[in-house]
Amino acid sequence: QVQLVESGGGLVQPGGSLRLSCAASGSIFSINVMGWYRQAPGKQRDLVASIPAGGTSVKGRFTISRDNGKNTVYLQMNSLKPEDTAIYYCNLRQGIGAYAADYWGQGTQVTVSS
Repeated sequence: QVQLVESGGGLVQPGGSLRLSCAASGSIFSINVMGWYRQAPGKQRDLVASIPAGGTSVKGRFTISRDNGKNTVYLQMNSLKPEDTAIYYCNLRQGIGAYAADYWGQGTQVTVSS
């Protein structure tokens, strides 16, 4: 089993920044993908960004990065907008075919409002 613990959500004004963290523990394979999804009220859960083990950060308004030694993934969110308001979920995917598995964190609320 894999456990994911998220932190860093909260209330921020439009144009502000937040950094989310997600630490994974348990039976983690060397080949895996970690990512962030978000789900706004009444909407489906959508992928924000993902990064494979050993991958380099992907930069944009939202930048995903990871510390492989700590099995931790980060999401740096800048220039936040009200439409970014959602519950953000950390995900870890590992395994192949019938052995593929998805693990989820409990979610962290991000609210962008003045």
